[in-house]
Amino acid sequence: MVRISAFIIFIFFFASSCISNKKITYLQNLPGNKPIELNEFIPYAKVDYVYILQPFDIVDIDFASSDEELLQGFVLQGAQGMRGGGGMMMGGGGGGSDIFYFTGYTIDQDGFVELPRLGKLKIGGMSEEQARNIVQEAINTYFKEDVFVRLRTAGIRYTTLGEFGSVGTKVIFRNRATIFDALAASGETNILAKREKLFLIRQYDGGTQLHQINLNDRALLGSPLYFIQNNDILYLEPRKIRQIGTADNLLGAVQIGVATLLTGLLLVTIFVGN
Repeated sequence: MVRISAFIIFIFFFASSCISNKKITYLQNLPGNKPIELNEFIPYAKVDYVYILQPFDIVDIDFASSDEELLQGFVLQGAQGMRGGGGMMMGGGGGGSDIFYFTGYTIDQDGFVELPRLGKLKIGGMSEEQARNIVQEAINTYFKEDVFVRLRTAGIRYTTLGEFGSVGTKVIFRNRATIFDALAASGETNILAKREKLFLIRQYDGGTQLHQINLNDRALLGSPLYFIQNNDILYLEPRKIRQIGTADNLLGAVQIGVATLLTGLLLVTIFVGN
């Protein structure tokens, strides 16, 4: 009787330590959804969302003219030198330093950015195109001919929390990136993450909204949340089994638990046998 009970306890403990493949496999055709077959074309969701510049964003602003010498007073000389010298740039994972932090302009808490000679310009609360037009109008007052203005955000910045291979703020130097680009740049997720419940905290003009994404669902490819936005925060909850240990030491924890259980059962068997 003792041996049968021990076997049942062992099976229960081992089974509770296992995670089904259905919980860790990306892009499945989940029940209740229309199946998406291989090689089937999946159109992107139509999203009217345009990123609005916010306080503490960093923007890169550059000028070009037929007479470059006339522009020298409108650019930071040190920043121009770093652009030409090719400083270290931080890629998706986070190695090196972010050149835009040193060469770009930070929008203050009131939405203003301060440029050489042009002074403070209000660009917070605007799209990149609207902000570029503001800078364009300001610098055109100093020149008879139009000066080309380029204004852009310093890549897509996002933050990862929870069960990622690497947590913290990351930068992807692209104009568009998917949720899987963000996962890959963050060291992927470990097996203890609730991949069916990825929380996406997104900043909008005047507020924040919390979304939830199922990474296991193939329908995600056609979702409006498939592409990440600047200043997104991604949070992955751990499973309850996380209490036993991390993904790296889970096997060791299970082995220790099984060894302890078997030792206890052996002692009980010896005691009962005597």
